[in-house]
Amino acid sequence: MANVDKLKATLIYPREVKIRDGRNVSVRLMEARDNQRILKFASSLPPDDLLFLRTDITDPRTIDEWVRSIEAGTTITVLAELDSDVAGYASLHTDGARWTRLVGEVRVQVGVDYRGAGLGKRLVGEIFRLGQDFGLKKMAAMMTPDQKSARAAFEELGFRVEATLQDWVVDREGGSRDLVIMSLDCEG
Repeated sequence: MANVDKLKATLIYPREVKIRDGRNVSVRLMEARDNQRILKFASSLPPDDLLFLRTDITDPRTIDEWVRSIEAGTTITVLAELDSDVAGYASLHTDGARWTRLVGEVRVQVGVDYRGAGLGKRLVGEIFRLGQDFGLKKMAAMMTPDQKSARAAFEELGFRVEATLQDWVVDREGGSRDLVIMSLDCEG
């Protein structure tokens, strides 16, 4: 991905955005100093939400790795905050492999008190613009079929199902689930 410092200079962060329920939320780029705030946010999520996360954001080592990826420029994360608490985030991850270097994976999580207010859609929109600025050609999002509201939000933004992989996900309880891969062409 592009140099994050160069990108920061061209973006207007932090800034306030109004969500559908009328609340103003501050949006900014995640930094290393946010690791404890992310852990606090993760601890506020219902257990069902944690079942389907690609990484265990309740583990401090996972957050440390996330921060290292931000510092290395392979991940960019936008945080939404209200009253100094994390309300949600959207992240864009690249793996650096030559053949997928222009593809980014989007990960989004919104706190329970902010759902249904358009915050997730707003965060995905922010991360989409950042991905375009990074020069990505395609973005992908992965979820299970039971994550209906997440899928609907991505579809509203133009993401389409590319594949459904049978029994691809093993949840924390050892159960097997399908994986839906959605994508969006950034140049379209």
